[in-house]
Amino acid sequence: MKINRDGDIVELNAPPRFNYGEKVMSTKTVRNDGTFPGREIGDILVKKGDVGYVSSIGTFLQQFYIYGVEFVDHGYRVGMKGRELVSLDAATEDEDDESLAAPPLTMTSGAAS
Repeated sequence: MKINRDGDIVELNAPPRFNYGEKVMSTKTVRNDGTFPGREIGDILVKKGDVGYVSSIGTFLQQFYIYGVEFVDHGYRVGMKGRELVSLDAATEDEDDESLAAPPLTMTSGAAS
């Protein structure tokens, strides 16, 4: 029997994509695969666009990082792969960096044409 491993990439060769406390958004709808207690298999746990915070970082199959994401609006934590998430803090940091940049220089001429 062969195990399907979602590709040949081993994420664990690099540092985690997200940090503890980082604000992230789900890029996919996630259903209970039977590992979430108290909910039926197939129940939607997280919808695409839901926002949460990374509260733990673990591993799965010695290949992937699994991020425990605390979805405050739902009141529970869901384990998600990095490809199912996008950082909202990274976008904020990029915007902050741009706002700190000097304004563009304008050309002025002392002589009128």
